[in-house]
Amino acid sequence: MTTILDCKNLNCPMPIVKIAQTFKKMETDELLEVHATDPAFRADVEAWARKTGNELVSFVDEEVKKAIIKKIN
Repeated sequence: MTTILDCKNLNCPMPIVKIAQTFKKMETDELLEVHATDPAFRADVEAWARKTGNELVSFVDEEVKKAIIKKIN
């Protein structure tokens, strides 16, 4: 199952806050697709995934950035 989270027009740290809140409700191995426009989003989501032990499956760096994150724990 993939959940889609719209974080467009939110600036740091709000996309990461919303990702963390959403992950609390998700089961292991579920995917979260995040759409964001914050220029710092890539670095933020990469750091968050490393810190929390979750997997950044893919990242598309366009005007609307798209990250797919897999919940590991």
